[in-house]
Amino acid sequence: MDLYRKYGSKLLKLTENLVLAIIAVATVAAIGQEIAHILNMGKVQLADLLLLFIYLEVLAMVANYAESGKLPVRMPLYIAIVALARYLILDMKSMDDWRILAISLSTVVLAATVIVIRWGQLKMPYPKNQEYDN
Repeated sequence: MDLYRKYGSKLLKLTENLVLAIIAVATVAAIGQEIAHILNMGKVQLADLLLLFIYLEVLAMVANYAESGKLPVRMPLYIAIVALARYLILDMKSMDDWRILAISLSTVVLAATVIVIRWGQLKMPYPKNQEYDN
């Protein structure tokens, strides 16, 4: 059992780092493709900037996870909020009123979730360096 814990844990950590590197490389490639698209079009649109911002947030999330080993829940929520905003900007003309309302409410719910999580982190932080017995 100790052998499994020793090597299993190392294998999982190696796999985690490999997938993290793949995500980072794929995100950088996507950024390059988006920049090439902007250069080919000869103009920058708001949708392009929002997409680059999403890629930047993904890279920040990967860097944060690589450095600390922890993934703040707020980061994917920020990405989701920007993605919903981008979706609205791109497709608003072809959407019916109910879809626009649903996406808008979803964005408000995500923003409220970020506020609640942040409030919880400030008012009820986890104890530092606490070991959990399982």
